[in-house]
Amino acid sequence: MTMFHFIGIKGSGMSALAQILSDMNYNVQGSDVDKVFFTQKPLEDKGIPLLPFSKENIREGQTIIASAAYGEDHEEVEAAAAKGMEVRPYPTFLGEFIQEFTSIAITGSHGKTSTTGLMSHVLQHAKPTSYLIGDGTGKGEENSEYFVFEACEYRRHFLHYHPDYAIMTNVDFDHPDYFKNAEDVFAAFQDMAKQVKKAIIACGDDEYLQQINAPAPVVYYGLGEDNDFQAKNLRTDADGTHFDVFVRNTACGSFTIPGYGNHNVLNALSVIALCEYENINLSVVQEHLKTFGGVKRRFSEKTFGSQVLIDDYAHHPTEIAVTIESAKQKYPNREVVALFQPHTFTRTKTFLDEFAESLKEADQVYLCDIFGSAREKEQSLTIQDLQERIPGSIVVDEESVSQLHRHAQGVLLFMGAGDVQKFQDAYEKASAN
Repeated sequence: MTMFHFIGIKGSGMSALAQILSDMNYNVQGSDVDKVFFTQKPLEDKGIPLLPFSKENIREGQTIIASAAYGEDHEEVEAAAAKGMEVRPYPTFLGEFIQEFTSIAITGSHGKTSTTGLMSHVLQHAKPTSYLIGDGTGKGEENSEYFVFEACEYRRHFLHYHPDYAIMTNVDFDHPDYFKNAEDVFAAFQDMAKQVKKAIIACGDDEYLQQINAPAPVVYYGLGEDNDFQAKNLRTDADGTHFDVFVRNTACGSFTIPGYGNHNVLNALSVIALCEYENINLSVVQEHLKTFGGVKRRFSEKTFGSQVLIDDYAHHPTEIAVTIESAKQKYPNREVVALFQPHTFTRTKTFLDEFAESLKEADQVYLCDIFGSAREKEQSLTIQDLQERIPGSIVVDEESVSQLHRHAQGVLLFMGAGDVQKFQDAYEKASAN
């Protein structure tokens, strides 16, 4: 049996795919930099060998999969070329691999990871299901019927895929280092739509997705009256959010999810629509929507003394707004405090005013220095440019973050796509001393 060797195995997609192949009883190993990433623990738990980068890792008979982050000048890629061995980029390999299953691609500017997690959670209770989530989680089932995976629009990576189904959550301008504007993002989704084989399940409340044109049928879900699948009568309480679903104006059933915010209702609607299309028993869907525990770094809560600490990947103004909204819905009588670490100078500069407007919805705002991408050159933009747009906001570092203790009953949101967790860790350590 071949050995699958992953170049850059600690990347979130790579780690998840390695876990899937290991679960399916393939031999798997991988190499990466000698730095600890949260994605490596599940690899270690499965006994997958993690090696430092070295040309010696490349051996005859391997199937080599490389992260998109590493090109032809990488030492292991060069070693493979010298031996005449093919190196398959991660998106290329995944695009071929999904053809063995009924494949469900989850894509959209926001909500991909949460929706992939929710879809996987529900489907695996109905049929054998493998899944690949963008938080680094992967699970393989031998003899799987379904394969659910997160399909990223960045650099049009998702055009490597020809899935049976695509869930499209929304279209928004992001990744300004690559996309020119929202129309450019939509053009990428339009190209992806042409590759879907059975059906597209798209959020009809999104003005761009209303315009999707595809050979496969397009089924719309949302809160608006014109959708094929519509959620009505939304209610929240301590157990979560309750809503009724109507399919083309006919009552379908009542559902409960443990999350808060309209975005979580929309994510659930997309799952309900797919399951209806695939004739999954409605009672299975109702039962398991209720029990979804969430995915990593998406509104991940912990009680800390009299405070609630929430870790969230929100790094775009739209995501920040819905995270703050969710916190206010869940904790209506508590102070909501936002600590935000902007991710990349390009994104921060492009959305400077929008970040300020979203963050102003919190009761108090703390800001951390911008987390730059390795691809970016030195920038003149600083965190003070954002601070001056948010009256009363405070810039903190790992030393001064301890001042958050003044919000004794606060809900503290630690938001960002960089290493914002280090500020939460520093705060917890300082408070423990």
